[in-house]
Amino acid sequence: MPKNPSPTLAQYSTLDAAFDFFNRKLFGGTLPHCLIVFEQKGNRTVGYYAKGRWQTRDGQGSLDEIAINPFFMRGRSDKEIISTLVHEMAHLWQCTFGKPSRGGYHNKQWALKMDEVGLVPSHTGEPGGKRTGQNMTHYIQAGGAFDKAWAEFAKAGHSFAWVRLLEADDKKTGTDKNKVKYSCPSCDLNVWAKPGVHVRCGDCDEVLLAE
Repeated sequence: MPKNPSPTLAQYSTLDAAFDFFNRKLFGGTLPHCLIVFEQKGNRTVGYYAKGRWQTRDGQGSLDEIAINPFFMRGRSDKEIISTLVHEMAHLWQCTFGKPSRGGYHNKQWALKMDEVGLVPSHTGEPGGKRTGQNMTHYIQAGGAFDKAWAEFAKAGHSFAWVRLLEADDKKTGTDKNKVKYSCPSCDLNVWAKPGVHVRCGDCDEVLLAE
């Protein structure tokens, strides 16, 4: 990479390097190529995987897509952001070699693969959460495969130097898109906080879920 790369190259080269590195370390280099993009899909989805989203102009070839939502980069560490990439790589693995459920449901096969790569599936992002479901996140297993691989990857100096700021419209309306709405699954409690935090309802002792 050039000594002083452009911001675009610097930002995307980190994603590209991470995909290649964790593909080799956690998936045995078996994952096919895909296009990785930054795409803001509201403030609900931290990342996603989409099969066959891209094709060549002549229609003879296609590529899957993995997207990272820049809305959720602010307030999260590089390690947490890359764990989202690996989460989506587990979807790519399942779609290539396994049997994904319809409609984006996170099934048991996906959950077991997540365990294997060192990311523990949890609908709350904390220990004790449901391991399968429609809307799922994860937490990093201490000393697990991802945790160990990250320590090696971090030494290479890759990082995300840029994070998304508020847009002009947000400032006009007073809406802070750097904050996310969290709701208690058992009562009507709603709070707003920065992305990636863990908030617990004092009355229900439930972890609030990001919307």
